[in-house]
Amino acid sequence: MSRSVKIGSYKLPTNILLAPLSGVSDLAFRLISREHGARFAFYEMIDANALVNHSRTNELLLATTPKDKPLAAQLVGGNDEVMLKAAQMLLKLVKVPFLDINAACPVKKMIQKYSGANLLRQPDMLSRIITRLSAELPLPITVKLRIGYHKTDIKEFAQLAKRCEKSGASALFIHGRTKAQLYAGDVDYQAIKAAKEAVGIPVFGSGNVMTPELAKRMLDDTGCDGVMVARGAFGFPWIFEQIDDYLKTGHYRVIPLAERLKVLKRHLAYTDKYKKIRPGAKLGWMRKEAIWYLKGFPGAAELRGKVGATQSYQELLELIEDVGQNCNTADNS
Repeated sequence: MSRSVKIGSYKLPTNILLAPLSGVSDLAFRLISREHGARFAFYEMIDANALVNHSRTNELLLATTPKDKPLAAQLVGGNDEVMLKAAQMLLKLVKVPFLDINAACPVKKMIQKYSGANLLRQPDMLSRIITRLSAELPLPITVKLRIGYHKTDIKEFAQLAKRCEKSGASALFIHGRTKAQLYAGDVDYQAIKAAKEAVGIPVFGSGNVMTPELAKRMLDDTGCDGVMVARGAFGFPWIFEQIDDYLKTGHYRVIPLAERLKVLKRHLAYTDKYKKIRPGAKLGWMRKEAIWYLKGFPGAAELRGKVGATQSYQELLELIEDVGQNCNTADNS
């Protein structure tokens, strides 16, 4: 079963966390995840430069409700001055128990800004960012890392983990792939294990935590203190309660198709209520969510095409109702 972990002076209520997923883990996503066992989450990743430049995007990213707690924040940036200024601004807007520095995001946009995973190639700057934020802010600072840029040198990576700790990091979140791998390929459990053995602060593993069995493997093979769930929660918020049950009993509940459709509709209702973007963009977001949930259904490829052709929220709901009726018919035949 999940257990509490201390990050600095803060006691996490669980060691199974919902990752900060840019363009994914908005308020609706977090609320539906919490209803199915996610006991800790992050805001979506916040771009330090955008925050300093007063981008309206940040108002959307920081939307929350009283039910959406506890909640941490993650900043991405490549300069200690900008990161400190952004962090100070962020802490005036939201109250969080700790702040994470993203040195893992592999997307081209962030690399071109010398931030995210690019900080793996700039360990001196990463160290400066950690040192300044941990010294000048009144809360623990954590770091999200990948295990390398083009390739992995386990000994070198363990040294980087130690340097992060020495610079003031209170915990590490480690994605077990390189920047070059993006989100595909094997996860290197040994690299995470080496980092865990090199430091005295909590280490959380991430990457390919797609099932309860893989969550347990992450914990067992690395000795890490907890796991972060990312793509495993796309259209499947039950993964949190399943992981907890599996760690506790070795078993977990299989989710019926009808229940998946019911929760999809609830997720879409949250999106409709809380996603403050133009109608066309909101419909596009809802289509994406529906496709996540419908993966694994009979005729899933055809369903994706039908979802993409819907022209309104109501039409999307009607399609989901049809899917449910077809599933019932198949079950009773």
